[in-house]
Amino acid sequence: MDEEVQAIAARLVRRLKEVGATITVAESCTGGLLASTLTDIAGSSDWFNQSWVCYSYDSKITELNVESELLETKGAVNATVAIQMADGARKRANAELGLSITGIAGPKQGDSNKPIGLVYVGIASKHWANAESVQMGGSRQENKVAFVHFALKTAIDCWDKAKIRKSDALQKEHNEAAKAAVKQAQSEVEKARRAADAAAGAPWQDESWQKKGKSVGDDNNIEWEG
Repeated sequence: MDEEVQAIAARLVRRLKEVGATITVAESCTGGLLASTLTDIAGSSDWFNQSWVCYSYDSKITELNVESELLETKGAVNATVAIQMADGARKRANAELGLSITGIAGPKQGDSNKPIGLVYVGIASKHWANAESVQMGGSRQENKVAFVHFALKTAIDCWDKAKIRKSDALQKEHNEAAKAAVKQAQSEVEKARRAADAAAGAPWQDESWQKKGKSVGDDNNIEWEG
């Protein structure tokens, strides 16, 4: 395998290992090359459990739960199929991340009017999914290697962007919680101030009765003023 492809595979694996995540893959035109690249890395059983090579429409439907109507109307090489392949594999393998490849490696297009070298890569997690496409130019074998390289790079890019989004969301949540705490504190201060003002002006703070006429010692005749 190309050294650059091996290097980028290692970069993806480091990200998985940092958080203890697992990955599964679903391939069509690359025929297992992506799975082979990942499992060439020592210790892959810790983060890689299984994968699928689904060439036919039937296998995509039965193994990965790709919609049959979608395949019949739009073919297998498009963004939606790529995402459904990735998500179907992820769910079946119970993995954190699903990665898929569907494209036309060449040298012939068959019945498709899509160009040779066109590939879609799907990536799916429990919370988000995405698909990216590119068109390569090369022989069948060259395209397959290039497709794997593109899939790995796409996975890293999507992973990093998702990490940034999660960090931003946590920061936003923290900021909102801090604002809520400040607002609550201000409310408590205002309540205390109002209570103090009310207490300062309450009738019981004034002398509420006065003795009139004789002293208490005379005949205990006291008039209350209310």
